[in-house]
Amino acid sequence: MAMISTLSRMALAVAMLSPAAIVHAEPPTQELVVARAAILYAERIARLRIDRDDRFTARVRRIAAGLIARAGRDYPDTARWQWEIHTTDDPDQNADCMAGGKILVSQSYVERLGLIDAELAMLLAHEIEHAALQHNLKEYQQALRLDPGWAQRPFIELEDAVDNDRRLMSRLAPSNYEQEQEADREGMLLAWRAGWPAAQLAGYFRKMARESGWPNHAKPDYPSPSSRLRAARAQAATLQKNPVQAAD
Repeated sequence: MAMISTLSRMALAVAMLSPAAIVHAEPPTQELVVARAAILYAERIARLRIDRDDRFTARVRRIAAGLIARAGRDYPDTARWQWEIHTTDDPDQNADCMAGGKILVSQSYVERLGLIDAELAMLLAHEIEHAALQHNLKEYQQALRLDPGWAQRPFIELEDAVDNDRRLMSRLAPSNYEQEQEADREGMLLAWRAGWPAAQLAGYFRKMARESGWPNHAKPDYPSPSSRLRAARAQAATLQKNPVQAAD
């Protein structure tokens, strides 16, 4: 696993294109999404203070390593990714995994919730699943189904619109809601198969709901913390009854 790598050849090729050149001659591909993610990730970490706490960074990378290995068996394409894992002390960040395995974790967020290792594993597994399940690509594909006019515009405009165009975001909200639920569900399975106890994994959702301040409040694109906690507890209870933890 490459913790700190240069941009992939594909990312560099895309970087050399002018923004106007990245136009949808064909629907967006996972290769394009991964290449763009590498560029955006590099720009993000260049702006942030990263890896300042060696002990915390080592902890995140140790836990992530087992999840990444498991993901490589569950999702063979991910075994070829150039994974990168960085941490930041920026309190405005939480955690995410961009397409192609570009992970960023906020130490402030983890410490604010007081996450033990299993709970941190659940957080990481949720984010890894977003990438493994190609949620970014599926979001762009859904946007094009909802408004085919985006196919005639530069890809980077669509890339920006899914996060900033209120009208498009509203139309994408139902599918994004489902993606969050899927990342919760599949993330718990991933972490459990990697050897983490299901009951401890569910503890992340309890702490997340406690921290939220509005545990019963759902958004159009995001389930309520309390509903996520209930689903996690139910799934953990089912997994604990299963004697087979990590079948390949």
